[in-house]
Amino acid sequence: MRRKLLLTTYVVFLFLTGTFAQSRTLKKTIDPAHPADWFKEARFGMFVHWGLYSILGGHYKGHQLPDTSYKYGNSWYAEWIQQRLEIPPKEYQQLAGQFNPIHFNADQWILEAKNAGMKYFVITAKHHDGFALWDSKVSSFDIANSPLKGRDILGELARACKKYGLKFGFYYSHWQDWEHPGGDWPEWSKVKRTDADFEKYWQQKSLPQVVELIQRYDPDLLWFDTWDEPNKITEHRRDELIALVRKWSAKCLINGRIRYQGPGDDIDFLEMHDNQYPDKILERPWQTPATMVHSWGWHSTDYSWKSATEMLGYLVSNTAKGGNYLLNVGPMPDGRMPVAAIHRLREMGGWLLANGAAVYDTQPLKGLTAPAGTVFTESSKKKKGEREVFVSIIKPLTSEELILPFNPSALISCSMLETGAPVISDAATGHSLKLKLNKSQMSMADGIPVISLRLKTTQDH
Repeated sequence: MRRKLLLTTYVVFLFLTGTFAQSRTLKKTIDPAHPADWFKEARFGMFVHWGLYSILGGHYKGHQLPDTSYKYGNSWYAEWIQQRLEIPPKEYQQLAGQFNPIHFNADQWILEAKNAGMKYFVITAKHHDGFALWDSKVSSFDIANSPLKGRDILGELARACKKYGLKFGFYYSHWQDWEHPGGDWPEWSKVKRTDADFEKYWQQKSLPQVVELIQRYDPDLLWFDTWDEPNKITEHRRDELIALVRKWSAKCLINGRIRYQGPGDDIDFLEMHDNQYPDKILERPWQTPATMVHSWGWHSTDYSWKSATEMLGYLVSNTAKGGNYLLNVGPMPDGRMPVAAIHRLREMGGWLLANGAAVYDTQPLKGLTAPAGTVFTESSKKKKGEREVFVSIIKPLTSEELILPFNPSALISCSMLETGAPVISDAATGHSLKLKLNKSQMSMADGIPVISLRLKTTQDH
């Protein structure tokens, strides 16, 4: 422990003088002019919240979240249990000695993500509690002081992502840190940090750890986290952190929650609020971080699992508006993914195997309004004289007739994407196309039904 503290002082000095950051040369594998191209095409990613809070599983000394007997306990978010159930910091930090995920297997995690149709992977390298899932040289509150000492789980995940062809990144809590004496706490907490306190945390822990993550793992993106309430991430600190990332990585993307209220123009993609889904096309790249249950971290009594069909609806709806869907899994403390999560991931993967053409290599249709309960996407793969438009049914339809804003004279074919079964079509009033669906074609029992329309490009719409 003493050795770690001495190293902390030395590394912070090197960081501030620039020596530490110059110690390695990163591989520049992405064209700096177009670093976000992969993100705009990915559409679907896995988010993982995993750390010391996973050990508690939403429970502490006979209490479980949500618990209204605590002033701020009315929340399902198990990763916030230290604050919500008022666990003393020293007591909470002792959980590091119990963090021993004997069943953790990086290849299994990433293979589940790949088979689900996900194209990238993001894990909480450090959440608000301040615990680092790597051996940090600027903090002793890390995995090196757990039973996993000597094991590099972030490195294992990074290698597995490369093995299976996924991009990878890290969630890093740059604002809140409940372990460092200068890290910020929630606005409603009794603990208040001055700007001078926070600046010490910023320079001693936050910035140096971001550099460590870039230099050690060469990530494809960094996921920072702020929200609406006032915080210590000023425009100056935002720009300082962005400049730091840009200095040491030409490919690492930065999300908009680096400063939710005022992300600026130098970020790579906008980040929605938790489980927030825009109702219109957004011009800038964006994504929704979303949960399968209420909580992000493992909560052993959160049984509110969303169905695969519901989550596929969010995925397709976001795709139709030009966005991505970052779906969270909260692994158990022993390193296993919950069976219910795996079940849903495999269902979603099966659907994407059959219907992925409506999600990948697609673009939104601007200027056209889809009927209620449906969304449009268009294939980016063009054939001479024709285009392919997908109509995804994301909510149960009330009628077997579906009126679409396409010219009937432009129609080449109309069929179900998965099976190729023909769909009866006819002209409606004006320049609209009328589809007559049977009950099996409307059924959402096996996921989101998708209709493929092949249209001549020489006609209006």
